[in-house]
Amino acid sequence: MHDIVGVRPIGHVESELTDRHSSPKQGNEGGPQAWLRLDPAVRAGLADVRPGDRMLILTWLHQADRAVLVVHPRDDVTQQLRGVFSTRSSDRPNPIGIHPVEILEVDGVRLRVSGLEAIDGTPVLDLKPDLATAVS
Repeated sequence: MHDIVGVRPIGHVESELTDRHSSPKQGNEGGPQAWLRLDPAVRAGLADVRPGDRMLILTWLHQADRAVLVVHPRDDVTQQLRGVFSTRSSDRPNPIGIHPVEILEVDGVRLRVSGLEAIDGTPVLDLKPDLATAVS
């Protein structure tokens, strides 16, 4: 296979979480509120983002071990080893994080979001509406 993907972060996470090993495994397990600080160049893309919106934040889990292919789910050594593609492990060949959050506040190019388990400094790749929770 060839490396064909060129991804440029659009911002980063500002969080009280600084250690990936002591952070919640998922945001619904008590991740704190955090800020997404986006690049001013993407400001126009935030035109319709409002508090109360449910979104999926895509991140690059920059401290992941990209050589890992099998893990104990949730780092629980009592569980049988599984391939990373059947888990939500951050350690994987392409450590892209997907984080469902609620937008709590929009302040220019900063977004305050609900329970986010990503650590401080995590690059933000993209924001997408969470269509599974959208009201039609």
